[in-house]
Amino acid sequence: MSHDKLRDLRRATATSGPASAPTISFPCDYPIKVVGDAAEDFTAMVCQVVLRHDASFDASSIQVVESRNARFQSVRLTLRATGEVQLKALFEELKATGRVHMVV
Repeated sequence: MSHDKLRDLRRATATSGPASAPTISFPCDYPIKVVGDAAEDFTAMVCQVVLRHDASFDASSIQVVESRNARFQSVRLTLRATGEVQLKALFEELKATGRVHMVV
């Protein structure tokens, strides 16, 4: 390949911009992970918040994982997502508790 063609490929790659975000078709089952400080009631608090945003949420599928030093808990769950507005409100309410460090 000649140097001119290589330069053209680099320029095309550099100017093509970021890849578009994947689209989600709603409604769908949407997995999330909520990370916070370990506490006896952390999972219950997460469930209460999720239930306010998804009345059909089934808490029996929750997985709770503690960090190596048992300082943090990770609550993994799947909810029925109806749209971006619902997910944004859920994430904001979880963060507003002051007990959640991260929602993924």
